[in-house]
Amino acid sequence: MKITRLLPVALAVALAVAGCSLESSTAAPAGTVKVVIGYQSKTINTVTAGTLLRAQGYLERRLQHITDAGGAKYQVEWQDYDTGAPITAQMVAEKIDIGSMGDYPLLINGSRTQAAERSRTELVSITGYNPKGALNMVVVPTDSPARSLTDLAGQKISASVGSAGHGTLVQALSRAGIDPAKGVEVLNQQPQVGATALESHQVSALSQFVAWPGLLVQQNKAKLLYDGAELNVPTFHGVVARRAYAAEHPEVLQAFLAAQLDATAFLNEKPFEAADLVAKGSGLPQEVVYLYNGPGGTSFDTTLKGTLIEAFKGDVNYLKSIGDFADLDIDAFVQDGPLRQAFAETGRDYDANLAAATNPSTVTGTDPICAVPVTDSALAGEVWVDGAEKPQPAANPDCLLRAVQAARAQGKTVRAAYVPDAELGTRWFADKSIWLRDGARHLPFTTQAAADRYRATHPTATAVTYDQAVAEVRG
Repeated sequence: MKITRLLPVALAVALAVAGCSLESSTAAPAGTVKVVIGYQSKTINTVTAGTLLRAQGYLERRLQHITDAGGAKYQVEWQDYDTGAPITAQMVAEKIDIGSMGDYPLLINGSRTQAAERSRTELVSITGYNPKGALNMVVVPTDSPARSLTDLAGQKISASVGSAGHGTLVQALSRAGIDPAKGVEVLNQQPQVGATALESHQVSALSQFVAWPGLLVQQNKAKLLYDGAELNVPTFHGVVARRAYAAEHPEVLQAFLAAQLDATAFLNEKPFEAADLVAKGSGLPQEVVYLYNGPGGTSFDTTLKGTLIEAFKGDVNYLKSIGDFADLDIDAFVQDGPLRQAFAETGRDYDANLAAATNPSTVTGTDPICAVPVTDSALAGEVWVDGAEKPQPAANPDCLLRAVQAARAQGKTVRAAYVPDAELGTRWFADKSIWLRDGARHLPFTTQAAADRYRATHPTATAVTYDQAVAEVRG
């Protein structure tokens, strides 16, 4: 991977001024204390600590009756960025108090902020995670001949160095037998710059975090080449707080974590309504937001699960691959005490949630087309017909295809259909999936490589287009 080796300070400074839509910071009015929240509106697996949290006003409501030791009220300031790196830079400068970002940026955050006591941070909660790593993906132009990651050897790839998408790329290249240091050339670009480079064929691929892969595919500007779930390594986003600020204002951190629990409960209970709020707050299409924030997508669970922390420890070596970063003691960085307190104060059971290993939001109900209850989350999907109050459940891929067929026959428009990948379980757009017919069943896959792996062991399976699958499916 031919990239310039960046020292931590240079990396932080460079990214501090790039890719952000920083709202002007003003002094708090007399008698108030400011709490500054750094978030990423378009990184929609952080919405329970950012876009959705802000839209619902949960934090402001919890702070309105709280004062500091001197009797001052709290004023919340939200700062929106495109990646986690500038949030870290602002935390180093003691200008952001609480921030959210992906797992690899969290490593950099912990390493960069520990040099000074007032900037030192701790990981206090999770926003969302995927147990297999499907939050990061590699996409290529729609006319690319590439069928798998190995086809990118020697090519230019856009990625934000230090981001979760870049961390996944490094791991994936290594597993594919491509030397991450020499086998490709990585262009260090912000997501929107990389998207433009991909569309203009200045790069052969783009490796990014949610929601960029889904957005580009939904807009017909790219197709999915590599699903991060192939790594089968958990990936997550989380919340960091400056220890000094939390020590001086513990009531603020407690209010924030309790508000995050409120946002998490709302998203899991009303995912479609939440997706509408996030779409309005981020500028992303609701169809893309719901891909990730809908049932069967990201697991929104705030607890600091052992599986996530162990995977986090395994990512530490990544720091050495991109610069001379200080060693990070993960056990000291991860602090669950404040979150446990927030659970207790809001009447929730932390240990029960910690032990839960399944997605708290799944597709449920009765399939109106196949007239059967939806019971298998590994098969269940959803069809969103334009004009409907919410998407309708589909018990399995063939029932989903029948629902699309029925909608088309009635002259209705399907805004989106979501289906889990038959191999990895990743929730994806049905019309962007790779479909195979195997006997009487139709099977969707996120990537051509996944479909090829299936056909290698099921030689009678036949490739069909999405439209063919919709037209030929029978009840």
